[in-house]
Amino acid sequence: MANRIVLNETSYHGRGAIENVALEAIARGFKKAFVCSDPDLIKFHVTDKVLDVLKKHHLDFDLYSDIKPNPTIENVLNGVNALKRSGADYLIAIGGGSSMDTAKAIGIIATNPEFADVRSLEGVAPTKHPCMPIIAVPTTAGTAAEVTINYVITDVEKERKFVCVDVHDIPVIAVIDPDMMETMPRGLTAATGMDALTHAIEGYITKAAWEMTDMFHLKAIELIAKHLRGAVNNTPEGREGMALAQYIAGMGFSNVGLGIVHSMAHTLGAKYDTPHGVANAILLPTIMEYNAPATGTKYKDIAIAMGVKGVENMSQEEYRKAAVDAVRQLAIDVGIPTDLKQIVKKEDLNFLSESAYADACRPGNPRETSVAEIKALFEKLI
Repeated sequence: MANRIVLNETSYHGRGAIENVALEAIARGFKKAFVCSDPDLIKFHVTDKVLDVLKKHHLDFDLYSDIKPNPTIENVLNGVNALKRSGADYLIAIGGGSSMDTAKAIGIIATNPEFADVRSLEGVAPTKHPCMPIIAVPTTAGTAAEVTINYVITDVEKERKFVCVDVHDIPVIAVIDPDMMETMPRGLTAATGMDALTHAIEGYITKAAWEMTDMFHLKAIELIAKHLRGAVNNTPEGREGMALAQYIAGMGFSNVGLGIVHSMAHTLGAKYDTPHGVANAILLPTIMEYNAPATGTKYKDIAIAMGVKGVENMSQEEYRKAAVDAVRQLAIDVGIPTDLKQIVKKEDLNFLSESAYADACRPGNPRETSVAEIKALFEKLI
């Protein structure tokens, strides 16, 4: 079986990179942008950094901001209608996963109108055409949605999130500029950074992992362990390191999938609107313990990448514990809660467990699981 890698046509990295949003639009002959960005980024003038670049180059745009932190079917449908009214010929997504996921869904439906029912995009939808071109500008260092072929939409009516996987949705251009991330609050920086670490660790141990994606994931783990604490304290080195780390993690997991940390986090986000990065960060150490028996020697590599000393002299049991302990300590150091007691209600456990088991990320988990085992993992954290 052949292994596949799908990445952006072009990506820009480094401070000042957002200037290339306009230069690429001009070079590609784009006429008008449909800019997707969430209300808080607009309120705090983060979106303006890109809009000012467009204005400087006299590029036309419409701004769409009906986007929730866990974007909904309604957000997508409203965006599709707004895009039609605007007459735009490309999209610019400015924000975290919410803005980029919304833009992906809008862009896919724009060129594949037979999928106007957003629910029909769940899983691996057989779309025929690339989405309307997207230039993605992340403002968080976590989701890596700018380089992935995935997006996640919330079905409010059914209290569930569904994952869409489609090579046609990847942005043609990704612009990763640390200057766009420096106004991220401390808590959001921590949560999105732990989301990136979850991507890297789950991607490294997932069933589909192979040599090329292993390379990406281990480097991402190393960079996150080195830079996340600094990013939370808003150091330039920390911001730059995390901007690169989360993108590298995305290069990997987008092409091999994830596991039940994400499955369980998705259902928490859908049921309680729990921030995705927070959910992942709380779940990750416990799920790592659960998955350890199915990971061979991979936790040895994770422990080394996390900066643990003396790993070469440890037994398998010792290095597995060291890897989990290093991840747990990083989460504590950046202020992540250690349990789900303030989030999960016991009466919801059956629904949460069944939803997580049905999630598209679950089959990639290295250890075979069940609804009952997922429920036990939830119970361990409440």
